[in-house]
Amino acid sequence: MSDIQTRGYVNPDVLVSTEWLAEHLTDPSIRIVESNEDPLLYPSGHVPGAVQIDWTHDLNDPIVRDYLDKAGFEALMSRSGISNDTTVVFYGDKNNWWACYSFWVFQLFGHSNAKVVDGGRAKWELEKRPLTREMPAYPATSYTAPERDDSVVRAFRDEVLAHVRAGKPLVDVRSPGEYSGSCCTCRTIRRKARCAADISPARPVCRGRVPPTRRTVPSRRPTNSARSTRARNISRQTTIL
Repeated sequence: MSDIQTRGYVNPDVLVSTEWLAEHLTDPSIRIVESNEDPLLYPSGHVPGAVQIDWTHDLNDPIVRDYLDKAGFEALMSRSGISNDTTVVFYGDKNNWWACYSFWVFQLFGHSNAKVVDGGRAKWELEKRPLTREMPAYPATSYTAPERDDSVVRAFRDEVLAHVRAGKPLVDVRSPGEYSGSCCTCRTIRRKARCAADISPARPVCRGRVPPTRRTVPSRRPTNSARSTRARNISRQTTIL
């Protein structure tokens, strides 16, 4: 049993270790995907064989504030060399923040054959594993996606309101300053406040109020000093909507 399997996760098979990834770098049945907040990280060096999926340009509609549609997802899979039966393995910066975002978008289209690297890019670098600037080239695939089903993994306003009115918990993964309202992206941009390092321009926050049942679990908290995900003491404290 691997170390990941002993941590008490509900779905431990979603995570793979850096050791596992190192052993599968040339496995034709998997596609390694790097998704970062910092778009300059991938060209500066990435896991050998990894393709880049940019959360802003690749996963979002260029005109309306929404995720890409079925045709856009199929085109992205085709040019990334991903087939319907490909195991997609995600990793990235910021404690896998945008890698998990990409993983989540894949679930909108039913690509459940997907995993996340425990510890992400930081752990891979910490262990001094290989990085390359060579851009991989894979043959285009023929990918068929179902219509996007947001109901599986998204909660909309009325659902959230009903959840809050029932007194059920919500989890806020923003920084403590954003959670409390002391650090607001819009105010920080204007005033260059000292909390600027604690927020991200990729996730602007213009309101500091939160629902009464919301609990803060900053995205950095579920990781330990070794850059892997923490054990069940964190996951069992919260219920995520």
